[in-house]
Amino acid sequence: MASALETAWLYLINNFSDFQLASLGSFIIHESVFFLSGIPYLMMEKWGMTKYKIQGKMNTPAAQEKCILRLLLYHTCVNLPLMVVSYPAFKYMGFRSTLPFPSWKTVLFQIVSYFILEDFIFYWGHRVLHTKWLYKHVHSVHHEYATPFGLTSEYAHPAEILFLGFATIFGPAITGPHLITLWLWMSVRVLETVEAHCGYDFPWSLSRFLPIYGGADFHDYHHRLLFTKSGNYASTFTYMDWIFGTDKGYRKLKALKCEDAKKVE
Repeated sequence: MASALETAWLYLINNFSDFQLASLGSFIIHESVFFLSGIPYLMMEKWGMTKYKIQGKMNTPAAQEKCILRLLLYHTCVNLPLMVVSYPAFKYMGFRSTLPFPSWKTVLFQIVSYFILEDFIFYWGHRVLHTKWLYKHVHSVHHEYATPFGLTSEYAHPAEILFLGFATIFGPAITGPHLITLWLWMSVRVLETVEAHCGYDFPWSLSRFLPIYGGADFHDYHHRLLFTKSGNYASTFTYMDWIFGTDKGYRKLKALKCEDAKKVE
């Protein structure tokens, strides 16, 4: 007897084409996960919740509204077309939506691989965006929010969306995964970047349990410094910044905070 997921999946693949599912379907999944995970952090700012807040200041309602309106524009005019035009590459590399589903081991291996590839490509692309000309004309848009909140994770210049978006789709594009793997990868990647920009360092944050995971505290440091001194360029993990010494300022600050905490005790 088919599982509920398989039954729902059969309905999708029998009523929609691969192209529709991979483009419009992926867009709907992305928007749903992005806004449902990001809006709670926006509301926390609106309600003035300061406990666990990394920075003391909050964004104004006008700044929050500007972010949301720009996101709706960029997602519709940049993200959606990108999903449409990338479909042929996915199809050529073996993308499929048919049953049976891939094994959970295959899905897990591919998503972990995508994270590693994305983090490597993103690190170097992000460092390039922090060179003087590109920062001034492109990346400074993302840094308009020195105090980030979840939804600012995808607030960026259209050129940057395309440039760094390549890091996200590179892994799936060269492996042609099953559609369910693509949707899972997209979902966990969105959840990760929203959390990294949320502005809150909770006791249950993943960075407290997984040493190589960056998280909100790691990325918040990047946003509140001048572009030439920020460091912390990686998207998900911390080892690239550690290897190339671009997290020295952050590690020094953490060490000073630990020393101050010990003195208080």
